[in-house]
Amino acid sequence: MKKILFAASECVPFVKTGGLADVVGSLPKEFDKSEYDVRVVLPCYTCIPQKYSKDFKYVAHFYLDTGEYIRNEYVGIMEYEYQGVKYYFIDNKRYFSGPKPYGDIRGDIEKFCFFCKAVLSILPVVDFRPDIIHCHDWQTGIIPVYLKNEFAGGEFYRGIRTIMTIHNLKFQGCWDVKTIKGLTGFGDYLFTPDKLEFKKDANMLKGGLVYADFITTVSETYAREIQSPGYGEGLDGLLRARGASLCGIVNGIDYDIFNPDTDPAIAANYNRYNAWAKKWQNKTALQAELGLTVDRDKYMIGLISRLTDQKGLDLIEQVINGIVDDFTQFVIIGTGDRRYEDMFKGAAWHHQGKMSANILYSDELSHKLYAAADAMLVPSRFEPCGLTQLMALRYGAVPIVRETGGLKDTVPPYNEYNNTGLGFSFANYNAGEMLNTVNYSKKVFFEQPNKWQDMARRGMNTDHSWAASTVKYRDLYDWIISW
Repeated sequence: MKKILFAASECVPFVKTGGLADVVGSLPKEFDKSEYDVRVVLPCYTCIPQKYSKDFKYVAHFYLDTGEYIRNEYVGIMEYEYQGVKYYFIDNKRYFSGPKPYGDIRGDIEKFCFFCKAVLSILPVVDFRPDIIHCHDWQTGIIPVYLKNEFAGGEFYRGIRTIMTIHNLKFQGCWDVKTIKGLTGFGDYLFTPDKLEFKKDANMLKGGLVYADFITTVSETYAREIQSPGYGEGLDGLLRARGASLCGIVNGIDYDIFNPDTDPAIAANYNRYNAWAKKWQNKTALQAELGLTVDRDKYMIGLISRLTDQKGLDLIEQVINGIVDDFTQFVIIGTGDRRYEDMFKGAAWHHQGKMSANILYSDELSHKLYAAADAMLVPSRFEPCGLTQLMALRYGAVPIVRETGGLKDTVPPYNEYNNTGLGFSFANYNAGEMLNTVNYSKKVFFEQPNKWQDMARRGMNTDHSWAASTVKYRDLYDWIISW
């Protein structure tokens, strides 16, 4: 039996702020349980819904020192099984209470330094010795550091391998060296330019990238991009040096949750065979719900996003009056920077009946928009993987994307001459180029409806479930265990 432990800061259905939670919640349950024992360890946040936490089972507790700043800290171990996967939750009210999983960065760095050492410390207590610890993002970055240093002498830990997965390189867990030393107990020798030191500070993710046995990220293109100065966030040199131990594996989506044929949130269920007879009913239902002009022939573009600079919203800001017209409706769902929230609300007021700005996060409304929209706009500045375009393809909404990261890997552009491709794409981070691409999509939608339907159907026929990604992770795990 091959044993894998996922360590992460979030996981559906317990706590979610982004795509990381979807990966950690979906991937472990895909493995053949007769061959793989895959478990997950998370913080025991008080914001986890009570319908789950009320059934957590107490296992044990002990007290832990991590450095001079964290002494004799309580480590409770809770256990829960969900959809055939065993979860461990590290309980500590001081660090993991509150309405949200994250707070200020200094506090987050302290609690995840504590979490990283606690993850390794609970393993003998729960009697689980993994072959591989699969660490996700900066919050778990110093697990490989601890494993190869303080824990290296322990018989129990000998031979455990680590994988570090980068979900978004922009977030690295950086703070001053003195504080990180005090939080971790790491010696001076670890704070050098070839280890944790980064621009005179300490970098938790960098520690993971230096000490992990292998590094993955969430698309093949992003794996190449982060080895360049433009995308490397200051770590491109290290990632080039580790290029032989770095690969990209595209995320999947849960095909049970995102299924237009069974989705309870949408007005009319449909599949790839009857989409064009039924999908329009979702459009007119959403138009009525949002106060848009009810007309099945309008071209509806959706945008479901965190409203931040990363997502290319400054491009939209420059040309929004060119996107919305008498024949085109634009529906936005998301929250984020006040600048973009206000921009979309103002534009929606100006384009009444043609545009709806929903400044909120609603899973139900998102499903309705995937089912209603003809196209989904994803113009990101950078996008490690992206899930929006995968969900759009599943629902027959044609993606319009910038050619970066996972967007480039999953949306081959439409070719009108041989009728191939799954969507529309533009290469440069330029508002005019994006608008030209949007206008080209309008031309195809209105003038070549049969080709549009062919393209949408091809998207619905592609397999972006976790099954394909699981095969690649399984092969990677098997290879690393065989070392």
